[in-house]
Amino acid sequence: MIQREAAWRVFASEYNASTHRVSEDNERSPSYVISPLGAKINRVFVVGVVTDVENIGTDTEPMWRARLSDPTGTFYIMAGQYQPLASQALSEIKPPAFAAVVGKARTYSPEEGVIYVSIRPEVIKEVTAELRDYWVLDSCRNLKKRIEAMREALQMHQPTVEELRSLGYGQQLAEGIVIALEHYGQIDLGGYDSMLINALHYLIPEYKERTEVVIKEETEEKADGPDENEGKVLEIISSLDSDGNGARWEEILERAKKEGIEKDALEEVINSLLDKGLAFEPVLGKIKRV
Repeated sequence: MIQREAAWRVFASEYNASTHRVSEDNERSPSYVISPLGAKINRVFVVGVVTDVENIGTDTEPMWRARLSDPTGTFYIMAGQYQPLASQALSEIKPPAFAAVVGKARTYSPEEGVIYVSIRPEVIKEVTAELRDYWVLDSCRNLKKRIEAMREALQMHQPTVEELRSLGYGQQLAEGIVIALEHYGQIDLGGYDSMLINALHYLIPEYKERTEVVIKEETEEKADGPDENEGKVLEIISSLDSDGNGARWEEILERAKKEGIEKDALEEVINSLLDKGLAFEPVLGKIKRV
């Protein structure tokens, strides 16, 4: 009997950095996406802000594509006729909205050596901001454990599953770390330390309250102090998005400079808007307001 795989709590940035997939010889055995920190992912549980939902299929055979943002990046979700409940749920979500997704890890390889990851949802449900915050905290705990396990492994001459298990790490994580080191080589743990700190910062009450107000009420610009530039940039994006496909980065930068916002400050504002789910990048080089 094949056991149901546990759903990993993993941030989008780590998941999207995954470029390795493994499977066993038995065709009924599960396949796994291996993250740079050794998460051996068959299923995931993620919570964030749905910023965009689109039917890329037909009216009779819909294929729903959605983007879900967490504090570190964006998950890509696809659901069609073989996921009827998830497909129906996606069709009814009105972005921006908090949502929880449980689904299978999926990969797409347009050419040899190139892998993109997405999620094939099993369950999608709109949730509260409180549940999103709990997921962020829980995912931070899991991220911290993987960072610590990988740091231990990097100090070993030839890390093995048995050695990692002897330190108290679970079988799946121990196996994943050994595979990750073979595929990715040396891992930049400093970047993941920063990701952990930034994700925890996301839970600071003042930051959370600003985000919730915007999500609940279609973004009335009442910002002052540090958030004043966010309101300006949102207005710039709206005014430049003439065709509904997003505003070009170069045009946003040019207009922002006229408003006294230099390039470095603009990049920080754009990153903040993306993190909060107030804007997204439909294609490379374009920013669209939610």
